Amino acid sequence: MHDDRDSGHDSRLERIRAWLSQARFFAEEVYSSRYRGAIARARRDEDDLFMLLVFSEMMGVPNPAAYYTLELQPLLLERFHDWHRRMGMEQSPLDHFKCC
Repeated sequence: MHDDRDSGHDSRLERIRAWLSQARFFAEEVYSSRYRGAIARARRDEDDLFMLLVFSEMMGVPNPAAYYTLELQPLLLERFHDWHRRMGMEQSPLDHFKCC
């Protein structure tokens, strides 16, 4: 009989924990919803800077980290077109790489 009370108590605790977890999720969503745009812009700005570092040597800008970023170029080529358009360059700034 003692076990029935413990199992009922445990299920009640689990329901309370589940409710608190959902309440925490909703509170975080309400708090962060105002900042989603700013966070997305900041992430995009960081990505743009990173893209500039990776491709700067090819554009004639001295890059002290060229050796380390060289292996990242194949991974970022898919996003290169969106980046150079966002930076205001109608055509690819690279002579030997035409993406549009």
